[in-house]
Amino acid sequence: MLLKFLFDRIVAFLGLCFLWPVILVTAILVKVKMPGGPAFFVQNRVGKGGKLFKCHKFRSMTVAHNGSTVSVAGDSRITPFGAKLRHYKLDELPGLWDVFIGNMSFVGPRPDVPGYADKLTGEDRDVLKLRPGITGPATLKYRVEDEMIAEFVAQIKAGKNELVAKMADVPDFSAMTDQEIAVWYNDNIIYPDKVRLNCYYYRNYSFIKDIQMILCTVLGKKMQYAGEEI
Repeated sequence: MLLKFLFDRIVAFLGLCFLWPVILVTAILVKVKMPGGPAFFVQNRVGKGGKLFKCHKFRSMTVAHNGSTVSVAGDSRITPFGAKLRHYKLDELPGLWDVFIGNMSFVGPRPDVPGYADKLTGEDRDVLKLRPGITGPATLKYRVEDEMIAEFVAQIKAGKNELVAKMADVPDFSAMTDQEIAVWYNDNIIYPDKVRLNCYYYRNYSFIKDIQMILCTVLGKKMQYAGEEI
C-alpha cells in the first residue's frame, strides 16, 4: 500500500495548504456560535495496530454532555451550528492533520473509541491492520447514520421494526431509554456490519476503489461495493 501511503501524505499536505482559510474561519465560527468550549474536539481513538492516537475534529456538541459515542439525529447534545458542520462534513476538516502525520488515511475504517475495534477477535482483527480513515465503505453505507438510528428508535417505540421482529434474542426495549436503544442498535446491528465491510476492504484492497470512495464522499454519490450499493 505504498501508493496509498504517498497519496495520503501529498493530498493531505495540499489540502491543508489550500483549505487553511476555511479551517480558520470555521474554528472562529465554532468559538462564536458555541461559546464556552474549544473549537476542536480531540479524543483518543484506536488506530493501526490497536495503538491510541489523538483524533481531531471540529466540536459539534455542547461542552457538557453524557459522553455517549452514539448520536441520534436531533440529539440535544448537537448544537444547531454543529448539525450544519456534520451535515456538510466540515467537522472532519481537522482530520487532514491526522492524515498528514500518519495517524489516519483518507480511506479506511472510521476511528473507534476504545472498546470496539480493540476488542475484536479472530479474523475481524484485520480491521486493526488498517489506518483509520476519514471515509471508507462503512462510512459511505452509513453516511446518514444519525438519521438511521433515529428512525430505528422511532420504529421500536411504535413496535413496527421488521428486523427486530425476526430476531430471537432481543432486550425489553420498553424498559430502555432512547439513548440505550440507540446504543443497542449500533452495537448489535450497525457495528458488526461495519466490521464486515472493513474486513472486505482490507482483503480486497484497490487504490482505484479508494479514489472512487473519495469522489463519492465529496459528491454525495453512491457506488457498488462488495456486492451492494453503498
